Amino acid sequence: MRGDVILIGEEHRHAAKLIIDPLVDVIRSMDRRFTLTVAGESGSGKSETGQALAEALDGYAIRAVVLQQDDYYVLPPKSNAAARRANFCWVGITEVRLDLLDAHLQAAQAGATSIVKPLVIFDEDRIDEETVSLEGVDVVIAEGVYTSLCDHVDRRVFIDRNRLETLTHRLKRGREATDAFLERVLTEEHEIISPHRARADIVITRDYEVEFVRG
Repeated sequence: MRGDVILIGEEHRHAAKLIIDPLVDVIRSMDRRFTLTVAGESGSGKSETGQALAEALDGYAIRAVVLQQDDYYVLPPKSNAAARRANFCWVGITEVRLDLLDAHLQAAQAGATSIVKPLVIFDEDRIDEETVSLEGVDVVIAEGVYTSLCDHVDRRVFIDRNRLETLTHRLKRGREATDAFLERVLTEEHEIISPHRARADIVITRDYEVEFVRG
């Protein structure tokens, strides 16, 4: 998403290193691209962790690209916020073109040399398109609230931090004002997303340590 603010901290790099170090041999042994998702609640650090994972992979000369779920919303940010206020039932998975994101992960696994994906222009509240080259790319990382639900994924990472613990980060990001309605949205998202932890192969804990649940 163009215009997004991503503030990578040492805690994100620490968690990324703990995740990537054990996965390097797995990634190198595969005869196709490796796909990985990073999910969690709003403000939990998904974007930062996704970028930190790409940095950690680069340290092993493994090239990665990051796809942001924020680019796959049906409506651009301000329009989406208005749609939520007009009809609270809009909040949830139906806001996102998750099928398209999953199709792009599938294409990456199948050896596509590029994908044409949506690109949100945040400041202009519109959705454009961009072509992302996958030439020479070994790993595709998708980060976003609902990405644990994608099917074409080799490893799922879940950040186990809730909306109360992420308040400071959300305020720093400054995408939206914090008010009673937004807290209602985040509470609803919490109810939707919390069960997704069970789908995780890897969990980043509240203090940015890492638990390998599977694989």
